Amino acid sequence: MSNENEGTAAPQYPAAPSVPPAPASETQAAAPAPQPASAPVPPVSEPVTQQLPPTIPPGTEPTQQIPPAPAHPAPAYAQPSAPAYDQAPQGQGQGQGYGHGQGYGQGPQAQGPAYGQGPGPAAHGAEGWPPPPPTVPAYSGGGHGGGWGTPPGADGTPSPKPKGKGGLIAGVLVAALLAGGIGGGVGYWAADRSNSGTGSTTISASNTPKDLKREAGSIAGLASGALPSVVTIEASAGDGEGGTGTGFVYDQQGHILTNNHVVASAANGGKLSATFSDGKKYEAEVVGRAQGYDVAVLKLKNPPAGLKPLPLGDSEKVAVGDATIAIGAPFGLSNTVTTGIVSAKNRPVASGDGSSGKNSYMSALQTDASINPGNSGGPLLDGRGAVIGINSAIQSAGNGGFGGGQAGSIGLGFAIPINQAKNVAESLIKTGKPVYPVISVSVDLQAKVAGAKISEQGAPANDLVDPNGPAGKAGLKPGDLITEFGGKPVDSGPTLISMIWTYKPGDTVKLTYQRDGKPSTVDITLGSRVGDK
Repeated sequence: MSNENEGTAAPQYPAAPSVPPAPASETQAAAPAPQPASAPVPPVSEPVTQQLPPTIPPGTEPTQQIPPAPAHPAPAYAQPSAPAYDQAPQGQGQGQGYGHGQGYGQGPQAQGPAYGQGPGPAAHGAEGWPPPPPTVPAYSGGGHGGGWGTPPGADGTPSPKPKGKGGLIAGVLVAALLAGGIGGGVGYWAADRSNSGTGSTTISASNTPKDLKREAGSIAGLASGALPSVVTIEASAGDGEGGTGTGFVYDQQGHILTNNHVVASAANGGKLSATFSDGKKYEAEVVGRAQGYDVAVLKLKNPPAGLKPLPLGDSEKVAVGDATIAIGAPFGLSNTVTTGIVSAKNRPVASGDGSSGKNSYMSALQTDASINPGNSGGPLLDGRGAVIGINSAIQSAGNGGFGGGQAGSIGLGFAIPINQAKNVAESLIKTGKPVYPVISVSVDLQAKVAGAKISEQGAPANDLVDPNGPAGKAGLKPGDLITEFGGKPVDSGPTLISMIWTYKPGDTVKLTYQRDGKPSTVDITLGSRVGDK
């Protein structure tokens, strides 16, 4: 239950969960015991099945703001203690494991005769085929898995096949190795023909241009035009804490638009810098930030001449299925471009960075373009190269991921619609403070109902519904259930808040509510609140 007085989040409403509900159940078939080479093929077992986790009401999903990436992330392959990503079971075929650190897995061991092994001990490079593999360097103590096949046991028999998952991985490795063997055979045949003087098998493109140019409307062309206007932001607090995020040029005066949670650590006495795609770095300062919207505006202290602002699109006209391009610095990897589509619109999202009890609310654009920690504040472009959103949050897949539980992309990212972000940015540039539209009621965020319930307890009635506020003047009372706002259904408290914040103070909106099961519709003129609480 909330005691805030404008339809915002309740104090006890938790920050966005970092771990979603566990799956209801999960069954996994054990791998069959290894069979001798001459044994008949056993019947195919049923595939592993897994129940899906329960669906969570919109607006309460375990989303999280994209955390800033560490300032200097170490490559995964430079970490000797990195765990193996998977261990493929020993299957039928001869293979080389692939991996960094301790390796992605061990290549399957041959069962039956290997390539080039006849009745006698044919030597590599003589009459045997294929030629001996090149020496594989070890990486960080782990090397590339198990080399060219796992060594046999002491009695000369193949090592036992481990139980558990990995059959599919083993099959994929075998297929890849077979393709490699075929490719090697074709290469040897071509070389042999060439050496015998029967003619070259090399084919060249006849009309390859000297300067390969991309069309301006292609993804490469759009990315090339946008990258010079995207910056990598490094924020550090007085105690040295901070991280890396993204922003983009908003105007020629040197204003940079980004997320509040990217710069929050440096907002009070910290350091901020913005690095352009050409490597030039400039110091920056916070002009204003809005925690509730998760929007912030920076200004370069000594902006360069010729700044090119990114063009702003119209997020209201975006359609599901439209192409998207995300630019940012995931995990500190600056100038990264990924693509996808708009997979949903008007997605109510309450997100938090876990550092405070307050959340940000948005009626978000959902995209499957890959965004990760460090993409925060970066632009989401449409197929014309115009900004339609600010990448701000990702769906959490639970524990695991990167950085000891830090989630990575699972294809569900959320961006603040640019129409809303533009309104917030203009207010921050003019006054340094955000302005929020409100209806002046306290919403019970813990209520398990299909709608947004006005709180009935926890404060005096006049604090739950301000009699002089927009809702109070329209006749709403504690206990009323708001079911529609602006002609769109309301299914939860966070959904209502995210809807309200898509409007401006002074806008008149139709609101439908139920009292004792009877629906009523009224017109409400939105009030305003200046600053964050």
